[in-house]
Amino acid sequence: MHKVRVIPVLLLKHDGLEKSVRFRDPVYVGSPINAARVFNGRNVDELILLDIAATAEHRGPALDLVSQITEEAFMPVTVGGGVRSVEAIADLLHAGADRVVLNTAAVDRPGLITAAAERFGRQCIVVSIDAKRHPDGGYEVFAQGGRAVTGLDPLTHARRVEALGAGEILLTSVDRDGTMDGYDLELTRLVSDAVDIPVIACGGAGSVADLAAAADAGHASAVAAGAFFLFFGPRRTVLITYPTDEELAAHFGSDRIRSKTANPTVLPAGVVRC
Repeated sequence: MHKVRVIPVLLLKHDGLEKSVRFRDPVYVGSPINAARVFNGRNVDELILLDIAATAEHRGPALDLVSQITEEAFMPVTVGGGVRSVEAIADLLHAGADRVVLNTAAVDRPGLITAAAERFGRQCIVVSIDAKRHPDGGYEVFAQGGRAVTGLDPLTHARRVEALGAGEILLTSVDRDGTMDGYDLELTRLVSDAVDIPVIACGGAGSVADLAAAADAGHASAVAAGAFFLFFGPRRTVLITYPTDEELAAHFGSDRIRSKTANPTVLPAGVVRC
């Protein structure tokens, strides 16, 4: 079995770090730079940074902040939020991002996926799909931070972005976001089984067992979470943490055990790592 990546997702808003529940009522958590420093010491597989204000403010992610975070991060960093052009993708890669996330643009400007994949390689392009479940049991893709109805079925959309050149899908259940009640395993399994590219499950993790369930029952290639890595206890006290290698190995297997003495390779700022 391949190693399942376990990925914290940080929501950026201006200079701060926030966390929402079902994409609503975000609360301030702290400094994203400090969070990156904490995760450095936790053997984190990867970081995903999403600027949740960028689309509404008609801009891309703040490049200066991205540069500061990537300079601190020893792990690969994937960045998204308001990305609507090949030039914006190039700017993020030069700011230190390893990969770039497209969400609303993947709905409104699907040709951007192909143009970006041809220029940078499909391994650099992650398409984010935010889906809600309707009362009848069906699912629908939402854009613009969960505010815009698209009428798109997640499976159809996932197959389309794969055909256009996406290298990976970040699949988020809006209904489970921030709840820590477990992933929507049905949604995760349906989309994962519909495509051949990797799917990162996101939305709802509250335990290491939930992470493993998304990979096992949900067939996800990687698992991501926000609240699980940022809060502790029923009062959701801010505590940035990450499971130990031993905790992950208990659920994912012995390949999760890594050397504590290995020195991470840090590339100079501005180097495009694709």
